[in-house]
Amino acid sequence: MAKENKIKPKVTLVGAGPGDPDLLTLKAVKALKKAKAVLYDALVNEEILNHAPNAEKLFIGKRKGNHKFSQDEINDLLVEYAQKYGYIVRLKGGDPFVFGRGKEETDYLESFGIKTAIIPGITSAIAVPAAVGIPVTHRNLSESFWVITGTTSNRKMSEDIKLAAKSTATVVILMGMEKLSEIIFTYKLNNRDETPIAIIQDGTKTEEKTGFGTISSIEKIVEEKQLSSPAIIIIGEVVNGHESMLTYFNEAFPEDEFIYQNLNVNPM
Repeated sequence: MAKENKIKPKVTLVGAGPGDPDLLTLKAVKALKKAKAVLYDALVNEEILNHAPNAEKLFIGKRKGNHKFSQDEINDLLVEYAQKYGYIVRLKGGDPFVFGRGKEETDYLESFGIKTAIIPGITSAIAVPAAVGIPVTHRNLSESFWVITGTTSNRKMSEDIKLAAKSTATVVILMGMEKLSEIIFTYKLNNRDETPIAIIQDGTKTEEKTGFGTISSIEKIVEEKQLSSPAIIIIGEVVNGHESMLTYFNEAFPEDEFIYQNLNVNPM
């Protein structure tokens, strides 16, 4: 009797990068081309789905106040689609293992005997600041950087932000716009009122919007520019080198001597 030639199901978690479809990795493109189905998140640029012309697509994204599926439902859908289609891609914004719940999903799939693989993506925590000229580290300004979720699973501000506010490190906060007032208050408690801060909405996309200021001024700037989620918050002296930040300081403090002394900028 001939053996049944059944393809064992496999799910590949693919990082879609920060938004610009050109920042997708070659390995991710190859995985999408082979996929029989793609289950994708809200932060994924839908142009990326063009790399999976033969796959069924299912949107399972979550946004503030609009969760199409719970995480438990997503886990069950991954099992269902893997068993139905054989090879599927779970497409997640940024990197699957940077606040993407990727490990939770692979653990669940593997508990059903479904093989998993990971294709890392370019995380927005580094790529979005870099794309507007902000380095997360700088030899003369910042020896390290923190990447923190602004809002925890119980909808509270992360306690790590209280520790970060005492540090000279660059602090990158994801999912933090809902807690912006609390974040600002925390920094003010540590006498960090004049610390530079940048907020970048829809980073690396054509609809990108930015706001630059200091801890004491940023809430007004957010209101004026109507900035909202999804956005990255970058706090630290590394923000100083950005052209928009220099413009802010020139307008706020027109004395050249102050600017050159405090921003390490050579006027000539």
